[in-house]
Amino acid sequence: MNSPAAQVVRLLTVKGQTLAVAESLTGGLVAAEITATPGASQAFRGSVTAYATELKRELLGVDATLLDQRGAVDPQVAAQMAAGVRKALGADWGIATTGVAGPEPQDGKPVGTVFVAVEGPSVSASEAAGGGKVTALRLNGDRAEIRMESVRSVLALLLEELASEQTGNERTQDTERNGGF
Repeated sequence: MNSPAAQVVRLLTVKGQTLAVAESLTGGLVAAEITATPGASQAFRGSVTAYATELKRELLGVDATLLDQRGAVDPQVAAQMAAGVRKALGADWGIATTGVAGPEPQDGKPVGTVFVAVEGPSVSASEAAGGGKVTALRLNGDRAEIRMESVRSVLALLLEELASEQTGNERTQDTERNGGF
């Protein structure tokens, strides 16, 4: 099994690190994808599906003023969701999804507007201002397609961050374990 979720679980397990997930538009699909991977319990702490806007504030600590002014579909909201779930569930990494899957626009944002975020233990050059990394997406398709692409995108973002964090020695060990070059 070499799915993005399996790669995430493998990398986190190799590093001895954990993951927590905050979801809105994906409604638990990210957590389901991760937990479908054998061995996920070694790295996965849990998830919060904060579909209702007030739960983003109450459970994940998203700033109330931000939510009032910009709504739930916003890059800063995604970043705060990732940071909030990481803290709430005591994980090394937090990832989050928020957006509009349709069929109607939300908070003045068109269907297909999605933000995915990752918050981790290290700050890379791309995160010079601190506070994790957020990717803005403009997705096409029906509700199910938008939700599944959001899952794929947040896992890809996490994989990118996990890979960039690996040291040369960890990469060598990982390659040797997997019979690589």
